[in-house]
Amino acid sequence: MKVFWTDTAVQHLSAIYTYIAQNSPQYAERIVDRLTRRSQQIARFPLSGRIVSEFETEQIREVIEGSYRIIYYVKPEQIDILAVIHGSQQITFLPESSES
Repeated sequence: MKVFWTDTAVQHLSAIYTYIAQNSPQYAERIVDRLTRRSQQIARFPLSGRIVSEFETEQIREVIEGSYRIIYYVKPEQIDILAVIHGSQQITFLPESSES
């Protein structure tokens, strides 16, 4: 299944990189690479992530990579990565996923 990264999720990755790169650009690159590679697992096994407890809907799921939550929306023809947030952050809303 195809995975689409929303603009919001890409902005989150950029912010994560910028924050970590202040101390270590190499580590920041490694973290962002690990986060983006998880989309391969999500594409192969879209229902492998757990249901996001804040929303309690089958279509909104997450996988954990290190300290980060990768939150995604499962559609019939594609998966939208909605957000990449630190595990200590609370979700107040999710951006709308793209149309198929």
